[in-house]
Amino acid sequence: MSKIKKFSTTIDGHRTSISLEPVFWEKLKELAKYRRTTISQLISKIDSQSEGNLSSAIRVFILKEIDSQ
Repeated sequence: MSKIKKFSTTIDGHRTSISLEPVFWEKLKELAKYRRTTISQLISKIDSQSEGNLSSAIRVFILKEIDSQ
């Protein structure tokens, strides 16, 4: 599996970095494009619905999206 990298984004007006494997970041970009939204907006939505670690929440969100297709 790919090494974890830090990706910068803005969430609700605040710059932050998220640690993810590049494959998850690429899938997140694809999902944002498919939903006609930005990565930042999609991450904000995921963040608002999670109660724990944001990186983990993103991974779970992506896996659920893949399973639903």
